[in-house]
Amino acid sequence: MAEKVIAIVDDEEDIVELVSHHLKREGYRVKEFYNGRGFLSFLESIIPDLVLLDIMLPGIDGLEICRMLKSKNRTSKLPIIMLTAKASEADVVVGLELGADDYIVKPFSPRELVARVKSLLRRTGIKEVQDENLKIGPISLNPDKFDVKVNGNKIDLTTTEFKILEALIQRRGTVFTRDQLLKKKRLWGDDKLVYDRTIDVHIKNLREKLGKAGNMIKTIRGIGYKLEGD
Repeated sequence: MAEKVIAIVDDEEDIVELVSHHLKREGYRVKEFYNGRGFLSFLESIIPDLVLLDIMLPGIDGLEICRMLKSKNRTSKLPIIMLTAKASEADVVVGLELGADDYIVKPFSPRELVARVKSLLRRTGIKEVQDENLKIGPISLNPDKFDVKVNGNKIDLTTTEFKILEALIQRRGTVFTRDQLLKKKRLWGDDKLVYDRTIDVHIKNLREKLGKAGNMIKTIRGIGYKLEGD
């Protein structure tokens, strides 16, 4: 099996060296970038398996890079972990709304970072054997092809949005509490430091991408979410 390639985009040399050391020790190939332009040039020839992206970068900042990656078909599925000193809930929400899959605040535990990288790579790499699409109303989801369509039109979801929708479809009508979604290993692996607000943001983005079909995701006030339909 080919080594997974992880790109680190951060202008702090000590952070890049620390992260690179721990990832290489786990067997990953690491590409290091100290600004956004160098990273974007690299993407013209190679798409890594995951990117660790700082927000406060010289020139093009990390949020703009995230926006650019998620807007292009070639890189829209690229898993992104924001790695930044910007720690407010508002900063976390903005990063997730732009399509980041996870958000780690500096200073951080290298062991936790490696665990989150492994978890996200597992989520993006799992292929499930599924002969038929999962369907509910106008929504059709194929777990094997990582494909979602609404009224026959393909829509692009992040890995986390896809997994949330898959869980809701598989147990349609069942109410998932935020805590249940946070604890589902299929979504978050062994991650523990995930905000309740994270689920709300992913649900909001999912509804918007589904269009009118997004109304099928019902909020159960004070509890969580469920998917209703035939």
